[in-house]
Amino acid sequence: MKIKCDVCKTEYSMPDVSSGRVRCAVCGNVWHVSRKSGRNSLLVFFAALCALLAATMFAVVVIISSRRDDPEKRPLVATITDVSTINEDENAPKIVVNGTVTNRSDDIYAFPDLIIVLYGADGAPISRQKFMPSATLLDAGQSVRFSHTLSGKFNGVKRVTVELLDTNQGEKK
Repeated sequence: MKIKCDVCKTEYSMPDVSSGRVRCAVCGNVWHVSRKSGRNSLLVFFAALCALLAATMFAVVVIISSRRDDPEKRPLVATITDVSTINEDENAPKIVVNGTVTNRSDDIYAFPDLIIVLYGADGAPISRQKFMPSATLLDAGQSVRFSHTLSGKFNGVKRVTVELLDTNQGEKK
């Protein structure tokens, strides 16, 4: 442990276990030295405990958010029940997508916008069209049907999906 004379500021090194009266070899000043308390080690322990608590809380938040991103745990599920093509006139055929959105939770949820995605043979998206459903709220356990007609030239469509738009983050779910 380091000590310093109060008068001439001369520094000395002493063993940590020492305590008692000390005389300065330079100026002759006498003062009392006591062992340092375990205060610093207590603060280090408290800081380490806080860091451990923060890390534990972070891990819990990550686990909970990853469960929410699991498709099996999501409260709202959109499924396609039917995809058909209609030719009303000589223009390009139209694709009609029918499906349902189901609330699997025990809470009421706002009905999100839906996105119809058309994929080509190579698996790349050909078109993404967002539309607003007719319902605004889904009660617990309720299912609502939707139907959306896509018009345009969609040659080579091999797969059609429907996605829910996450209104909090502006991205699909």
